[in-house]
Amino acid sequence: MKVIFTGGGTGGHIYPIMAIIERLKERGISTNDEILFVGTQKGLESKIVPAAGVNFETIKIQGFNRKHPLKNFETINLFFKATKRAREILEDFKPDLVFGTGGYVSGAMVYEASRMHIPTMIHESNSVVGLANKFLGHYVDKICYTFDDAAKQFSEKKKLVKTGNPRSQQVLGLNIEPLDLKEKFGFNPEIPTVLVFGGSRGALAINRVMLKSLMDLKKKPYQIIWATGTYYFEAVQKKLENIDFGENIKVLPYIKNMPALLPEMTCVVSRSGATSIAEFTALGVPAILIPSPNVTHNHQMKNAMDLEKAGAALVLPEDDLNPNNFVSSIDHILLDQKYANEMKKASKALGVPDASDQIIKVMQEISK
Repeated sequence: MKVIFTGGGTGGHIYPIMAIIERLKERGISTNDEILFVGTQKGLESKIVPAAGVNFETIKIQGFNRKHPLKNFETINLFFKATKRAREILEDFKPDLVFGTGGYVSGAMVYEASRMHIPTMIHESNSVVGLANKFLGHYVDKICYTFDDAAKQFSEKKKLVKTGNPRSQQVLGLNIEPLDLKEKFGFNPEIPTVLVFGGSRGALAINRVMLKSLMDLKKKPYQIIWATGTYYFEAVQKKLENIDFGENIKVLPYIKNMPALLPEMTCVVSRSGATSIAEFTALGVPAILIPSPNVTHNHQMKNAMDLEKAGAALVLPEDDLNPNNFVSSIDHILLDQKYANEMKKASKALGVPDASDQIIKVMQEISK
């Protein structure tokens, strides 16, 4: 099956595609030559996709500017130019299907494919549907989604298929040996452990509350792994130079092999992006979520609230974040084994272990 995947800007648009591509190859449904990823040169996809050995093409496009409306004339002009470029790519590659996950580049690519009567589908990872997917919902053949709240935002109910996030299946299928906490961190694997992180670059709000909570946390009967993010690591190290923060806390810039560490964690503290949530729920890890307020339509808060309603997470809004509620939330999970087990069960129930296969089934059905 020849497929063009398109999406860009954030990891939430890219990683689900990479998971599906991996599964298509595993099952022998598509070869590498039969797969093309179309993104933008400036987006995160321009680094991730070629590095994975996936064929990559770019389209020049930009989003709407809410602060400077006059610039949107340029945006509209670029969109029409992008659809022309999309048509060139479609005519050259001749795909059986075009699959989008969001971002303005997918808007141009999937829309033009639908006009050419090529089978099309989209996937929405978040609780709040992005602008591109909301637009494309009118034109595509199928709409796959993860959160029930997202389904309510599409008017084309017959097109909807709940599949979950393909990253869930990818994480479960990695067959990675769990990290040895004693060997890697000098930690006792029998003692409750929490991972605190804010993504690869880090999150300033999370790092700040950790710094303010250190004197309290070092007295706790549990262990803490704090990944500051590569951007903030040096600054955090300087602040820690003259602080005795205890042997139960380990500080590092980044966790390279997150799926290997997560199964060993009693709880995680993080942002609430779609990819992270897919990983937590796939492995059934309780979470304390601190949604980023700097995202479109506050979708991370909506993602987090969905998990909290299900009993799989506690939510701490960044505006209300302080050492008291931060430490007490960690205590609530790590010092109450029964509660932690209930959260673990609730989290696992949200994971979809065959999400990629469910999506591939839909792809095969509409591309016949």
